[in-house]
Amino acid sequence: MSKRISSPLDISSPSPFVPQTFDDPVKAVDVLTELYERNTTFLIESFARLAKGAPITSRYRAFYPQVSIETTSYGHIDTRLSYGHVTAPGVYTTTITRPQLFRHYLKQQLGLLMKNHDVPVVVSESTTPIPLHFAFGEGAHVEASAAAFLDIPMRDLFDTPDLNTTDDEIANGEYIPPPGEPSPLAAFTAQRIDYSFARLAHYTATGAQHFQNFVLFTNYQFYIDEFCLWARKLMAEGGDGYTAFVEPGNIITHAGSSQPETDVTLARLPQMPAYHLKKKGHAGITMINIGVGPSNAKTITDHVAVLRPHAWLMLGHCAGLRNSQRLGDYVLAHAYMREDHVLDDDLPVWVPIPALAEVQVALEGAVAEVTGYEGFELKRIMRTGTVGTIDNRNWELRDQRGPVRRLSQARAIALDMESATIAANGFRFRVPYGTLLCVSDKPLHGELKLPGMATAFYRTQVNQHLQIGIRAIQKLAAMPPETLHSRKLRSFFETAFQ
Repeated sequence: MSKRISSPLDISSPSPFVPQTFDDPVKAVDVLTELYERNTTFLIESFARLAKGAPITSRYRAFYPQVSIETTSYGHIDTRLSYGHVTAPGVYTTTITRPQLFRHYLKQQLGLLMKNHDVPVVVSESTTPIPLHFAFGEGAHVEASAAAFLDIPMRDLFDTPDLNTTDDEIANGEYIPPPGEPSPLAAFTAQRIDYSFARLAHYTATGAQHFQNFVLFTNYQFYIDEFCLWARKLMAEGGDGYTAFVEPGNIITHAGSSQPETDVTLARLPQMPAYHLKKKGHAGITMINIGVGPSNAKTITDHVAVLRPHAWLMLGHCAGLRNSQRLGDYVLAHAYMREDHVLDDDLPVWVPIPALAEVQVALEGAVAEVTGYEGFELKRIMRTGTVGTIDNRNWELRDQRGPVRRLSQARAIALDMESATIAANGFRFRVPYGTLLCVSDKPLHGELKLPGMATAFYRTQVNQHLQIGIRAIQKLAAMPPETLHSRKLRSFFETAFQ
């Protein structure tokens, strides 16, 4: 039975940090990093001492760093920009975690604020404690025996994750600062980000540091197999600008090598395995097999979003709904019919999910380049229209008058279980999104693949579809971020960070 603490323990913390003001984003990020490392090291070392038998004399606490700005002007900045500025006078702040991982991002965001408002940024300690679990990081392994000596609850000695204050109120546009309190600079707080890092490690079996700014989601392992073949061949041939290929288990193959740096393999794949073709500045490609269903689609995008990617695309199979479609045809979604329901509480179904011109142009151009069809001829193999996403995989077994009538009224051309969820969460989290699907069956017209047909279909079509997705990513990566991050995704009162 656990012992009880008869009286409150004193709080042991690192020495107070004196706020510092900077007009150089690089120096600001350096100090954020030093402060974060100091505070997390304090927690880890305190735990280690207790694990070695040190007496329990206090409670241990350290705080996240934070960064703030203050502006007194309503002056309009370059109105073409979708981020990098605030729209009203006031104090704005956000807590920071893992500043070394976010180094390039933070330098860019803080640099824009300094430039656009001609104000310095202030680095200080927040009042938000760092949970011990997050101080260790998502890749840490703590032996159970190290904590077994603790005969009092962990929460009596260290701060633990607090889900009462870890939510998406800011991203959902529901957060209203209490009177006199600062407004948020970023859509996600430090603890929300750390929570997602832990979830990403669990679901994908890769660390947050490996994720890239351009993400491909798929609902079939065939695509992953092709991606791995292509990436390994690329590594063996020198990388062509990519520096490494990372597989589940954080197994790394470096450019110029045909073998991973370790021969360790996972005993089993995680629920949603992720693969990362890395480039300097996180400019490479991450591909994730999210499996089937809107719940998985929401779960993974909830967590990938905290990394602030530049774009994510859905590549997968769908049911073609028109008799004029053929198996293997492509569907470029320009609207979404949402019957997935997993986002109903966060993003009501009456919110329109617009197509993003930059992404649509990149996807259509990629289809043309890879297939060789152009202009009007492209319509032979690709149709643009509404994609419906449903939460019932066996919708065909229900009275078809309901779903079929709704699909017809929506002018839908394809149906799947993930695309609208991924697009809607992209809209919700201000991450540019797009969908290119491949028709794998036509259930309304009795065209279902037989086993042999399926094998031939996958062998011939998946590689081409994947190459189209990769080419689209390369087109998007060539765009300046300020062009790709559309103002269409910004609400009335937005955070300054992208």
